[in-house]
Amino acid sequence: MVLTLLAVLALIAMVGFMTVGANGRWSFVLPFRGAKLAGMVLVAYAVAVSTVLFQTVTNNRILTPSIMGFDALYVLIQTLLVFHLGSLRVTEIDPRLMFLGEVVAMVLFSGLLYRWLFSGEGRSLHLLLLVGVVIGILFRSITSFLQRVIDPNEFAVLQDRLFASFNIADTDLLLVSAGMIGGVSLVGWRIFHTFDVLALGRDAAIGLGVDHKKAVTLILVIVAILVSVSTALVGPVTFFGLLVASLAYQVMPSSRHKHILPAATLIAILCIVGGQVVLERVLALNASLSIVIEFVGGLVFLTLLLRGVVR
Repeated sequence: MVLTLLAVLALIAMVGFMTVGANGRWSFVLPFRGAKLAGMVLVAYAVAVSTVLFQTVTNNRILTPSIMGFDALYVLIQTLLVFHLGSLRVTEIDPRLMFLGEVVAMVLFSGLLYRWLFSGEGRSLHLLLLVGVVIGILFRSITSFLQRVIDPNEFAVLQDRLFASFNIADTDLLLVSAGMIGGVSLVGWRIFHTFDVLALGRDAAIGLGVDHKKAVTLILVIVAILVSVSTALVGPVTFFGLLVASLAYQVMPSSRHKHILPAATLIAILCIVGGQVVLERVLALNASLSIVIEFVGGLVFLTLLLRGVVR
């Protein structure tokens, strides 16, 4: 019942995005808005699924993939490009080349972390999280230093690039993103039966016959690719995944992944698409949706932290 209601609300939001305030020829409006809608749906799916799966393997509903330093790496890449090339040359780079470069950098970063983690005995997932936090701090420190010495005009351009934007209309990027997300989703579908078992904890999962190390490694790779693609598409969204995952756990009567994953995805679609409709078409505001989402997500994070909802 809850999933049906969420699906109906998400569908209403998508129809509203495609039709509200549509002036001009439909032959132009539909493909243009359709591309943006497809991008938002892809990002919503990637963020929601990656966050839920990451919380499953870490057994903690407060942590998100951003703790691994993906957002910090993205910001560092953008800062290095503007620092060395200048904002004018950066804007001239082919968006497809930029997208692929960012995805490859983030996936390689996660791959090196995972290889180091699982290459020896006695190294745990908690150690991986700690290393991710430390590396994220390192990336932020380097970024902060470069931003302090950068030209003020260049810094203004850089700041604009660092705000997440959900207005994606490049069909080439969407096709590549859809292919990558679809590929890792197929891998995830093959090990879907292990998700609920992994949520019980490492010892319980091993006792029930799950190859814990293999399953966790696959899920972390899936999470890394989903986060890399979504971040490269729209920019860093630190608390969005936490927001939709927390809402999904609250509204669903069951914590099984066959309920939580679609619920989180539908809530993410509703937040992004519905938020764009309300901000741009209904209220006619020029405010950035990502700022609103991050603000609400930050409040949710503080609420969870104060309540001590740690699994």
